[in-house]
Amino acid sequence: MDKLLKQFEDKKPEIVFEWSDSDSEAEGWVVINSLRNGAAGGGTRMRKGLDRREVESLAKTMEIKFTVSGPPIGGAKSGINFDPDDPRKDDVLKRWFEAVMPLLKNYYGTGGDLNVDEIHAVIPITESYGLWHPQEGIVNGYFHATEPQKIKKIGQLRQGVSKVLEDPHYTPDGPKKYTVSDMITGFGVAEAVKHYYSLWGGQLKDKRAIIQGWGNVASSAACFLAVEGVKIVGIIDQSGGIINTDGLSLDEVRKLFLNRKGNKLVADELIPFKAMDQIVWDLAHEIFIPAAASRLVTQQQLDRLIEGGLEVISSGANVPFADKEIFFGPIALSADQRIGLIPDFIANCGMARAFAYLMEDHSEVTDQAIFEDVSQTILKALKKTSDVHASKTGIAAKSFEIALRQLI
Repeated sequence: MDKLLKQFEDKKPEIVFEWSDSDSEAEGWVVINSLRNGAAGGGTRMRKGLDRREVESLAKTMEIKFTVSGPPIGGAKSGINFDPDDPRKDDVLKRWFEAVMPLLKNYYGTGGDLNVDEIHAVIPITESYGLWHPQEGIVNGYFHATEPQKIKKIGQLRQGVSKVLEDPHYTPDGPKKYTVSDMITGFGVAEAVKHYYSLWGGQLKDKRAIIQGWGNVASSAACFLAVEGVKIVGIIDQSGGIINTDGLSLDEVRKLFLNRKGNKLVADELIPFKAMDQIVWDLAHEIFIPAAASRLVTQQQLDRLIEGGLEVISSGANVPFADKEIFFGPIALSADQRIGLIPDFIANCGMARAFAYLMEDHSEVTDQAIFEDVSQTILKALKKTSDVHASKTGIAAKSFEIALRQLI
């Protein structure tokens, strides 16, 4: 695996598009690791302090992710270095998408990501510039679709990604309506945990979990885990956190989900971040969901989590460990050698898989069909690993090896 990984990491990206905004300090990059089979895909994120290296590492992660989710295309990513809380955010995004429109028309497909919403930003802005859908470049570059085929595939994408969820199995009750794109990635992260215990042994019900982050991925993963009987004992995000050593009830988790503001946890008894950061890593638990930003989990935090009884990590964030290496640094390796580590390209492939499924000729655009397809895709990937690797440790390394052999 090490030799394959180094070879993949060292390969230069085929295309790097660099942008400097004319009306603000924003800067951005599209990194296309390869145009495998004529196209590449990966979401658009925004955060202050983002750099080209982060975008490049995420593009390479996407290429590996497509070995699981399909279609068999190259990996890409868009990243904008800008404060997402700045009131100029919408105008920056408009100028960004106008600049990258030729790529999106021909061979690059994108979507939402950190601080960039699929439904409320990516789709309406790109539509205003004449794009049928943010995945149109993949439909053109990979499928080489005829006009009728293109209309059908784009129609399924438009209907499916923005579909308001009606099945109570996939959305919490409340005044706000949620879409497939709101819930699908967190659902996959939770399903990865469920499939881990079914394949490698153990009872999911009554396990305890710590959640890092409270955006779409983290909060929806927490809801789906709570439905399975998992006890959420700790939640930490940038605004603070909550601890309940007995486990939050399903109703309490759903209330926190419904009351969040953007990516921020909102609660009456919120523990300040500094205080929460001192204690959350020592809670007794078995499941950890890192689903905030990339490269946050330190070696010290990992050691404390394992001391607290950690059994499995399901990576909701891309590259969750604070390693300088693109994929598999010493912290990730330490986790993989000591506990079950479900890598990001499997655990959080839900949105990528939903896109791939909706581009298929005979996809069924229903809540159950889309979500069940994601669950089965993750199960298939993990089973492929478990079939040749019975140990509960080393799962991520073996999964990387299986994926990389398809690319190199």
